[in-house]
Amino acid sequence: MEGAKKRPDKDTSKGKKTYNDASGTAPTEEQAKPKCRNTYRLEPRTKVQDGLIRDKAQAILTNKLQGATYDGASSPFLCASISEEILKAVKDLDYDRYKYVVSVLIVEKANQAMIVASRCLWDVQRDTWVSAKCETDTFIALALVMACYYD
Repeated sequence: MEGAKKRPDKDTSKGKKTYNDASGTAPTEEQAKPKCRNTYRLEPRTKVQDGLIRDKAQAILTNKLQGATYDGASSPFLCASISEEILKAVKDLDYDRYKYVVSVLIVEKANQAMIVASRCLWDVQRDTWVSAKCETDTFIALALVMACYYD
């Protein structure tokens, strides 16, 4: 039949989709290929060096914020650009099998107290975090970089 539409049929015994058309031709299987083979490795080849990441984050904070004054309207955009730059610098260090979370906070100095806390599921042996701080006359900037191992 010309113009016959294909309809998906689910084969429950194998969990694969097959496509049959109305003309009764042989089905074709659609199968997803894995992106990479499993290595069964539970440890990273090179462990993240806290000091190196801390130095990169500190240098980026200092370079971006030296001589700046606090502006509440532009601070969210500044936080986003700094966190993207830190993330790019950390990814360039090329640690395999790590995912990164970068958080930057800019707070105006106005004689107030502030407490910042966070929680997450953590593997003490493989995951790590570092923080960097830049302080000026009008604000304080904090950067938090978390490196989480995944296998």
